[in-house]
Amino acid sequence: MRFLVLNIFFLLLAVSCRKDSGKVNRGEYPVEIGKIISSNCAVSGCHNSLSAAASAEYNLETWASMFAGSVSGSPVIPFNSKFSSLCYYINTYPELGNQSIPTMPLNKSPLSKEEVKSIKDWIDNGAPDINGNVMWADNPLRGKLYAVNQGCDIVTVLDSKTQLTTRYIEVGNKQGIPDTPHQLRVSPDGKYWYVIFINNNIMQKYSCSDDKYIGSIPLSPYAAGTSSSSANDANNWNTFVISKDGKRAYCVSLQPSGKVCAVDLENMKLLHFLGGFSNPHGVVLNASEDKIYVGAQSGNYITEIDTAFLNNTDISIENGVPPNPSSSLDAHDLFLTPDNNNLLISCQKTNELRLFNIATQSVTAIIPTGKYPQEIVYSSSTKQFFVSCTYDSTAAGSMGVITRVQYPSYSTTSVRCGFQPHGIAVDETKKLLYVLSRNVQSNGPAPHHTSQCNGRNGFVNFIDLNTFKVQSKKYELSVDPYFIFARP
Repeated sequence: MRFLVLNIFFLLLAVSCRKDSGKVNRGEYPVEIGKIISSNCAVSGCHNSLSAAASAEYNLETWASMFAGSVSGSPVIPFNSKFSSLCYYINTYPELGNQSIPTMPLNKSPLSKEEVKSIKDWIDNGAPDINGNVMWADNPLRGKLYAVNQGCDIVTVLDSKTQLTTRYIEVGNKQGIPDTPHQLRVSPDGKYWYVIFINNNIMQKYSCSDDKYIGSIPLSPYAAGTSSSSANDANNWNTFVISKDGKRAYCVSLQPSGKVCAVDLENMKLLHFLGGFSNPHGVVLNASEDKIYVGAQSGNYITEIDTAFLNNTDISIENGVPPNPSSSLDAHDLFLTPDNNNLLISCQKTNELRLFNIATQSVTAIIPTGKYPQEIVYSSSTKQFFVSCTYDSTAAGSMGVITRVQYPSYSTTSVRCGFQPHGIAVDETKKLLYVLSRNVQSNGPAPHHTSQCNGRNGFVNFIDLNTFKVQSKKYELSVDPYFIFARP
């Protein structure tokens, strides 16, 4: 009997040991992925905790540290191996996608095709940890910022807490032809984001909770493609504004014979459509939301349009000079001031902001900026406007400045930031200004890695709202990051 009890004890012990050995935890990675990474990547001299400082500050010892990012940003993007740069550096097989050098693991035998494919497949399935958790999928109310990449038909989703890229969402609906997303905005309640395109006649609607596609909204009577010539004529949708209740949007098509339309965001249908505008661009609603104002990107005027689309009037923003479409001031962006009495208008031809009084329909102040002012944003917590000035003088890998405008004094200061800065967004929670650098010129900073798209990767810088100082970190994005918007 004693012999039988001992046998049972040792049998149970053996089974228990085998069970424990089957649960070897390699940094919370799934078992097979953990084997590859722990044997080849998270080793001495490479990407472990002791060596990461000399390896782009990228630590692969654990699943969590992998998602803490590197000096360049996020090498692994859940659900998207195509935009995960880690895959480029471990890949030596052309049929498996992009390849970058130096090949990792450094100075060792490359990973096998099966190992590379295992990692790519794992990422495309969300790159979950050993328990199936997917990074950044735990909170539908997460603070996010959304940036459009004109060169890649994608929207980059950034996490407000870490400033890292969390997702790349492929947008548009054309096959083999770029849609070219140009502007994106989030509804005032933070539930939806909308994107419009240079090469398409639609607006697309997505949910902010999970970034899933909801549907498309036509921006012209030709959106269904009734005739290719008419459809092409209505393309180049550049800017839009959303009403405070989130039910309507007003969109502008930048062309010599431009278009303006109104759409129902709830029922996802076109409401009004007007043509005959000369190179219209920026758009803003007045406080009562019975009028919109549209800038003439080639000219010296703005156009006032009632939101029923019954009347429109051109108004000069050059006192004493009648409205004309000849390139002179060239309004790019319009912004309603906090007192609801004035419009700030960026004039890219004359390197200034013009303060336009809505009641008197006259310019009351001219505010100098850096060269080629573009986007305008406002920080309510610091009472400051910020303006991206894309082509200010070049110096040591930098081109462009951000001009800060104090409100209501309208005094200004500027700081050099990035290379061809354009899109800017305020994150009031983290007290940061996000600055997107297009970096499309060949004399800009060399990207860290190649991209799935034609062109040079851009990047995002960060400016402290309180000190107006550029932070040292800079994260790489995909090609031509152009416009960015923060989820409320």
